[in-house]
Formats: sequence, C-alpha cells, structure tokens
Amino acid sequence: MLRNQGIRINHKRVERIWREEGLKLPAKQTKRRRIFLSDGNCVRLRANHSNHVWSYDFVDDRSMDGRKIRWLNIVDENDHVCLASVPRRSWRGNAVINTLSDIMLFRGVPEYIRSDNGSEFISKHLRKWLSDVGAITTYIEPGSPWENGFIESFNSRMRDEFLNGESFGNIHEAEVLTKRWVNYYNTVRPHSSLGGKTPAPQSYTFDDMEMTETMRQAVWNVILVSDEKKLAGVVA
Repeated sequence: MLRNQGIRINHKRVERIWREEGLKLPAKQTKRRRIFLSDGNCVRLRANHSNHVWSYDFVDDRSMDGRKIRWLNIVDENDHVCLASVPRRSWRGNAVINTLSDIMLFRGVPEYIRSDNGSEFISKHLRKWLSDVGAITTYIEPGSPWENGFIESFNSRMRDEFLNGESFGNIHEAEVLTKRWVNYYNTVRPHSSLGGKTPAPQSYTFDDMEMTETMRQAVWNVILVSDEKKLAGVVA
C-alpha cells in the first residue's frame, strides 16, 4: 500500500514495526493433498477472464442488540473484485435473485456461478432463474469449503479487517459501513495475488460517504488555499 502511494520503504522495517506493535501475522499452513476434488471446485474450474466464474457465500455477524445479520458476498474470481456485499436480517423469497439481477444489469451474466450447498443456493427457483439467464450453477462437495477458495478467502479477509473491528447499531449502519469497506477493498487495498495492485482502481470515486478522513481533510485544505488566493486577489 505504501509503495502504491509512492513511498519508498524497506520491507524488513515494516515487518519489524509490525511485530513490535503486536499485529497479527498469518499462520503458516502445511501443504496437504486432497483425496477427491469435485467438478465444482476452484482447482478444476479456474476463471481465466472477467465474468467467467463468480462465487458467492454468506458470512454472519450480529448487531449490538444481539440480532443476526447475514452478508451475501459475491466475487468475480478472475478480477478478485467484490461485486457485492449486502447485509440483511434474512434472505427469504427472491432476495438472492434480486441481488444477483442488480449486479448482472451492469456487469453482465457470468458463465458459471459457484457456491456451497446451502439451502438458499440449491433452491429450485434460484437454479431455474440462473439457467434462464444463461449462468451454469456449480457446487462444491458438502463439507469441503476449500473447494470454494476464492469466496472463503474473501470472507476471511472481511472477518479480520472489517467485522471484527465494527459494532453495528442497526442494519442501516451495517449497510453504510459495508459499502465503505467494499470500496476500500476494491480500490485502495493492495492484493498480493495481483502483484500489489487493486482489483478496480478505476472505479474509485470521491463520494462524500466514501471519502476517508485523510482524503476529506486534503480536499478541504485545497479549498481553503483556493479561497485564500481568491481573497488575496480581491484585496490587491
């Protein structure tokens, strides 16, 4: 992230400060061989262009009153961009279809859409709708979340970087904060799998709701300097 901003710094110094501050370091994992891989896993079906494979899944949390909130997360596996992260109290009826249709209106229809075997994803109504719009549903083996690695990785990042650090007073607050974090994830946060680049830097907008405090202060300083110059010109 620092290098993307043009700041030159030694990576060893960053690692030393990281450890001194007691920040979390990713645990090393040992390699293991899978005995069986289904046709729907992310190894056999790899995305090689935009809208080739989408994956979606739910992640849960609770608001401050103890009520459950479920986020529907949708990711394009080729671009690594989060297409949607929508919090709701429940996902009944056509809620999943409505979210997918909103994305497809401006993004297009994917060739494949991957998920686990949750009840919301295997419903006949949803499967028929996806078939009608031209998307092929592909499912991982039950109890094998590693076969849906892209969305599981996104859920883990979302949990560590966002959900664990926020308390939601109500569903509206969850919607606003989620939108802000997704914008950061897509346009500011560097991804190691993309060589330190962001999935969608061109989509960054300086909307008032999305602007960080630092950016807001920087823009405000520019406005002040501009006003001072205008005032000096009038006085002269």
